[in-house]
Amino acid sequence: MSAHHNNHAKEGPFYFNCIDLPRRPGEMKEFELTFDVHERVGTPVLGVEKDEPIDIDLRIQSVSEGVLASGTVAALLIGECTRCLDPIELDVEQTFTELYRYEIDKKGHKNSRDSRGSKEIEVVDEDEDLHMDGDFIDLEFAIRDALILDLPINPVCSPDCEGLCPGCGVKMVDLPEEHAHEQHDIRWAGLEGWDGLTGQE
Repeated sequence: MSAHHNNHAKEGPFYFNCIDLPRRPGEMKEFELTFDVHERVGTPVLGVEKDEPIDIDLRIQSVSEGVLASGTVAALLIGECTRCLDPIELDVEQTFTELYRYEIDKKGHKNSRDSRGSKEIEVVDEDEDLHMDGDFIDLEFAIRDALILDLPINPVCSPDCEGLCPGCGVKMVDLPEEHAHEQHDIRWAGLEGWDGLTGQE
């Protein structure tokens, strides 16, 4: 099933409604989605620009604990080379799998005692798990992790990029081989032009 996704029924740009999925373990649905109303997604130097399309082949499956979502995220990431500052583009396609647990009553979600009052029962803390919001799942974390986790920290336009000249800021590849700048020691800057003969007859 293909859909151009722009959901305003819930907060968040990546909410998806699972109402068509029966809550019987083993039930499964597949969707082709495009999210194009969102803020920029990425790192400071590389990311999907605001409202640019993020395509997802999504599979949702009912399991006893909730909804298991898996799929493939594809998007064009734009940024700049960290050596020469030229613009770069990177096509990214990554997979993800996340379990969204059914909503639960979190009251009394602490350690409790059994009926004899002699032993504490350890209750697993599920606060860090992803939970459904009614019939909705929020795919934001899955999408961000899929797009960002494997990105290079310092993206470059090519592995052999020489960067910029530290003296003039021009791309090294555009400069002649003999290009160089005269080096000055700032500690002696005040003595430049002094011939050592001042005050002598």
